[in-house]
Amino acid sequence: MRLWGDGSRLVVMLIDGIHIPLTAPFTRDGRSYLHKLEYNVRRYSLTPASGLVALTFETEGTSLSDAETAETLRVIGDVADPAKVLVAAVAKDSVRSVLSVAESAAQEGFDLVLLAAPPQWESLSEQEVMVYFQTIADRSPLPIALSSGARRQGYRLSVAKIAELARHGNVLGIYDHGLTVERLRAISEASGRVRREVLVTSVFAPVTRRMVQRGETEEAGFVAAASIGSAGAGISAPKHGIKTRTKPVGFQVMAMGSSTGFAELLRSGVAGAMLSLAACSPQACYEAYAAFKDGDPALAEEKVQRLAEADAMVEHLGIGGIKYGCDCNGYYGGEPRLPRLALNAEGRAEVERVLAGIRN
Repeated sequence: MRLWGDGSRLVVMLIDGIHIPLTAPFTRDGRSYLHKLEYNVRRYSLTPASGLVALTFETEGTSLSDAETAETLRVIGDVADPAKVLVAAVAKDSVRSVLSVAESAAQEGFDLVLLAAPPQWESLSEQEVMVYFQTIADRSPLPIALSSGARRQGYRLSVAKIAELARHGNVLGIYDHGLTVERLRAISEASGRVRREVLVTSVFAPVTRRMVQRGETEEAGFVAAASIGSAGAGISAPKHGIKTRTKPVGFQVMAMGSSTGFAELLRSGVAGAMLSLAACSPQACYEAYAAFKDGDPALAEEKVQRLAEADAMVEHLGIGGIKYGCDCNGYYGGEPRLPRLALNAEGRAEVERVLAGIRN
């Protein structure tokens, strides 16, 4: 039986909707600004986004020291709404380093590890990279989602390797950067035999670890261990709280990065997305997703098109643009950590212009 670090049984997590990549706030002299991180997480918790993702490569998460990483996870776990799925992104040089972060995330109430290939993947064989993924999946105290093709990381898992890893009971899905309809269909077909039961609320929203631990769920019975595979056993829900049920899912696929093509991906069955723009404009990103879920694909397409110019800004200005966009939209962005530079006056004006139509 596989247990979380706190002794509670593993739950198969529903991964869908809009997930927000959390920026790492810093003071002017480059120290972690945990008070502002807390402020951002509290504000993001008021949005309809379903998940918050910490420590991503493209939001300066990898610039944090081990101590800063632990403190970041602690703050997020302490203040995030219990209904938000918490994801810890990890890209480390060794299995041991990843598992250390995963243990910290588990202790702070996170639900999922988003696992990228090791940064030095170009110097490794394909077999070594697969051993990295498989060993972490075997030993992680939290379920795993794969991260593939991140813009500045480069490693892209083949469909065949994704299908191989999808059969592991502790690998629940993938966040794929630059996902296309053709690749989505190929992944879905290759992993089509993977079926699991996830615990959800009566309106099919995710049930998180913190909801279970705080007694906020009520009688759903047990999630069958056979449906989870090697990830462990089911959950015995507490007696009082939100009513829950189970929902069958396959291998869960999330888009990542740009909103380009997101409407078409929704029509093709993608579960949701972690859009870069969601860090500064979560409401606008969610509205595109919600329009499709409400049965209006034409409106979803229109809302995705409204994000196009801002997406181009993100591509051009990078983390400095995202952080200034946060400042414009009521979140704390602040300056990037050196060697990344803050925007000049021209860059700030560009961000203000493209975000004018998608303010919160």
